[in-house]
Amino acid sequence: MREVSQPATEAIRIVDVLRALADPVRLDIVRRLAVTGEESCNAIGEDLDVHQTTLSHHYRVLREAGVTWTTVQGRSRLVRLRRNDLDTLFPGLLDSVLNGARHTRRS
Repeated sequence: MREVSQPATEAIRIVDVLRALADPVRLDIVRRLAVTGEESCNAIGEDLDVHQTTLSHHYRVLREAGVTWTTVQGRSRLVRLRRNDLDTLFPGLLDSVLNGARHTRRS
């Protein structure tokens, strides 16, 4: 198992995190990972009506912003939230965004 290039915890900037979370598709990915913990990119992509190359872009934006952590296992890429890192750097941010997204989705 190997990891892909992603920022160290101390390099995560709030402006990058907020920019990554501002996109509806990326927010859907984050919302799903908040529930499942970790999933393969393929499994997440099956439920989203987005072309594979566009999905790859969204995964990269989330990873480079420090929102997710990606691990390569064979031919699969496993993605999980960097919840501990985000909660340490920006307490309550992820929960607020997820709660706001749930509220908006119900309306």
